[in-house]
Amino acid sequence: MRYLHTMVRVKDLDASLNFYCTVFGLTEIRRMENERGRFTLVFLAARDDLGKAQADLAPCLELTYNWDTEDYTGGRNFGHLAYEVDDIYATCQRLMDNGVTINRPPRDGHMAFVRSPDGISIEILQKGESLAPAEPWASMPNTGAW
Repeated sequence: MRYLHTMVRVKDLDASLNFYCTVFGLTEIRRMENERGRFTLVFLAARDDLGKAQADLAPCLELTYNWDTEDYTGGRNFGHLAYEVDDIYATCQRLMDNGVTINRPPRDGHMAFVRSPDGISIEILQKGESLAPAEPWASMPNTGAW
């Protein structure tokens, strides 16, 4: 058995690609348009998974965009995605600089949560040992839900 991908339905493909690729830092590795089924699948991979994802088509995040209008609710029911980063503070700052709310700041230098434009909760984990607590993160309150 091997892990392949996690599928997330998105309402606005352009907004989601901007978030996941431009702001969050994932890379699109393949795309499938299905006229008959009226959907687009976009597969994304994290920097450290690119080689494996391109060779094996896994591990990936699959964004599913259904062409017909449909509202998706209950993103929190999904649970969350999790990504390990080299510097949690730099990652959270980049996200904030691009208008993303840090729902659970990395007060402990180890873990933070944000949400995608479709309400999917994303856990960000510090690679290796936790960073030393630092401001503004140490005293930043939680915002919303994650």
